[in-house]
Parts: sequence; C-alpha cells; structure tokens
Amino acid sequence: MTITGRFVIAALLGVLPVALYPGAVSIMIWVAALLTAAGLDLALAASPRKAGLSRTLPDSVRLTETCTSTLTVRNYSPRRLRADVREAWQPSAGAVDAVQHVSVPAGESRQLVITLVPERRGHLRVEHVTLRSFGPLGLAARQVSIPAPGLLRVLPPFHSKRHLPSKLRRLRELDGRAAVQIRGAGTEFDSLRDYVRGDDVRSIDWRATARRRDTVVRTWRPERDRRVVIVMDTSRTSAARINDEPRLDTSMEAALLLAVLAQRGGDRVDFLAFDRRARARVDSAAKGNLLNSLVKAMAPLEAELIEADWSRVPGQVRSISSHRSLVVLLTSLDSGSVEEGLLPVLAGLTSQHVVVVASVNDPRLEEMRGERQSAADVYRAAAAERALLDRAAVTAQLRQLGAEVVDASPSELPPLLADMYIRLKAGGRL
Repeated sequence: MTITGRFVIAALLGVLPVALYPGAVSIMIWVAALLTAAGLDLALAASPRKAGLSRTLPDSVRLTETCTSTLTVRNYSPRRLRADVREAWQPSAGAVDAVQHVSVPAGESRQLVITLVPERRGHLRVEHVTLRSFGPLGLAARQVSIPAPGLLRVLPPFHSKRHLPSKLRRLRELDGRAAVQIRGAGTEFDSLRDYVRGDDVRSIDWRATARRRDTVVRTWRPERDRRVVIVMDTSRTSAARINDEPRLDTSMEAALLLAVLAQRGGDRVDFLAFDRRARARVDSAAKGNLLNSLVKAMAPLEAELIEADWSRVPGQVRSISSHRSLVVLLTSLDSGSVEEGLLPVLAGLTSQHVVVVASVNDPRLEEMRGERQSAADVYRAAAAERALLDRAAVTAQLRQLGAEVVDASPSELPPLLADMYIRLKAGGRL
C-alpha cells in the first residue's frame, strides 16, 4: 500500500476543523475519517496482480538512434484499473517517458509507447514493470512489480560509413571498372593492350608481340579473393577514453569500415575480438550479411581490465587462415604493453603475413605539449613530450619488424586504415 499526494493534502486540511474544535476527540475523529476513506479507496482499487503485461521491442537499434518499446496492459480485474506504470529501464537506455498513467476498463487493454534513446552500446535489459493502482478517490494505491523481461541490442553507430563511397570508387579504379584509367602494379593478369610510351618494358608480352607484329603489354590488376583478418584488442588499454569515446568504440568504427570495404573489394574478411581469449568471432564463411554479423558480434563487447596475451594471437590467426593474409591488429601503442606483449610475437606474424598495426592517438597530447603558460603547464608539456617520444619509438620498432603502422586520431583512424588497405592492394602486397 502507498499513499498519494491527495492523502497528504487531505491530512493538512484537517488542521482547520481541529483548530475550530481543539481536543483529542476532534483529532481522533478526523484521523478515523481519513483512514476510513483511504481504506475504502484502497478496497475499490483494481488489483494490479490481475493485470497482464506484454512487451514489443525492436531486435536492435544503432547507438544515437531512437526506438520505441510498446507495453500492452490488459485488465483482468472486474474494476477499472487506474494506474501509474513505470518501466524499470537502466539509465543508459534513455527512456524519455518511463512513467505513464493509464486507465483501463475491466476486460480491456491499452498500449503505452515508451521512447528510448540509448546512450551506450551493448545489451540493455528491463526485468520488471511497476504498477501502482489507485482507487477512485486517489488517496491510496496498491503497488506491485510484475516480471516483464525485455532485451534491446544497441549496435555500434558506424559513423565511418560516410567514407565508404569514396573508398569504393578508388577500389573500382584499381579493378578497372571505373572510367578513370590508372597505372599501378598488380599480381593478377587482366588483359593485353598496345604499348604506349611510359609503360614498363617488363610488362611486354613478347609472344603476343610476335604474333601481332606490334608491341603489346600485359595489364595487371590487384588480386581478388584474398584473406583479411581483423584482430581487435579488448584488453585494459581499450578502455581508455579519447575525445570522450572509448578506444574500443573507435576500433570498432575502423574495423567496420575496413571489413565492408574489403568485402566489396572481393576479399574474404574474418574478425576476432581477443584479449586472453576470444570474445567474439565472425568467419568469412558464415552465411548472411557481413556487416550485420559484425555489428551483432561487436554490440556486447566491453573492455576487459586484464592484460592481452599476445602470445596466443599467432595461433588464433593460424586457425583462421593458413595462407598469407592481411592481418590488422587494432590495439594501443602504449610502450609498456606493446614492448612486453606484441613485439616478441610480431616477427613471427610478419614472416607469414602482411601485418598492419592500427592505433588511436590522443590529440590532447599535442595540445599539452604547446601549453607552457605556468609551471604546471610545463610539467604537463614535458609528460606529453615523453609520451609522444615513447610512441614514436614503439612505431619505429614495429616498422623495423616489417609491420605497417596507422596511428591517428579517433576521427581519422577509420579512413586512414582504409587508405592503407587500398595502398597495399594497389601495390600487389595482398
């Protein structure tokens, strides 16, 4: 049982008769009348336990997009149900109108629409709905929480898809499907054409030249149907927030853009989220839409507060592809974690695969390095300078071991990683 604001107002109105007729008797009479009215109101209220609930939710929604949860309330009580309905969504679900009033005649049903604006990626759950059933006077109410579980999968937003059209145009140019003619290396024979000044003499097809009695050259295109393996680090370093976004979420944006681009380019894409064990995996042989499979696999991922075990990564890559592949490692370039974990195993990876290490840098470090107005600013500038030098040293070590490095701010990492893929494909290194 709960009392309402009307009950409190009625109790305060009792001050007037008690002031006119002071004494214990008048107080007792007013209290008895108030309690009698509340008890009668409570008895006439419909039982909330006789209400039936059903929920309709979309299967998934992208972060920052709006969706609705439809709750159907059916009244199985012989009395009219006058109730406040509260959905117990977690705060990150962004329920705009989680508490609503409903009046349901006996034997009928009503629908309540709750607007949700999710504020974080992942699985959002609601376990129960609280019903507060009021009597006709509105003095008291019956309250009960009824189980009504629901699950909403909030997917990564994939903001970097705006770069996809321009990257696809460049890929089509490489494959010779666009009107623009470009000159570049490749590994797969395409066609024969007449020699023009400036062509590489090593491309001349001497047999075809002898047959046609005119100089003919071979044209090449980047090889298709190659393997791209994306390994995303979900260890403690991925929890760092850069530009108010976790490094893990930025890695997801880069992985999604690269995966869709590589698939459209005719390559097979495999995805692995790993720290000490595999947290998610999407195989290129899996049926269905690749983008849909990726966002569903990424949605529940969270940064794990443990160190990554890089010694297991070569085995994981080997289980995915035994042939030479493009292996993209989305991780951090923090000197400690890379030097102790990644560097010892990188030489083995680069001997068998083309390896790209992609990382998010913090633009704030460059800003701090230039701020020297006070003594505190000078110390911060020195710390930023040291961090940038360590990062540059780690980058140099990675390149010495044969890996390509993409180190960029959150907004620039996805397109720059896509550009690296296109350059490697154009250069015939895949």
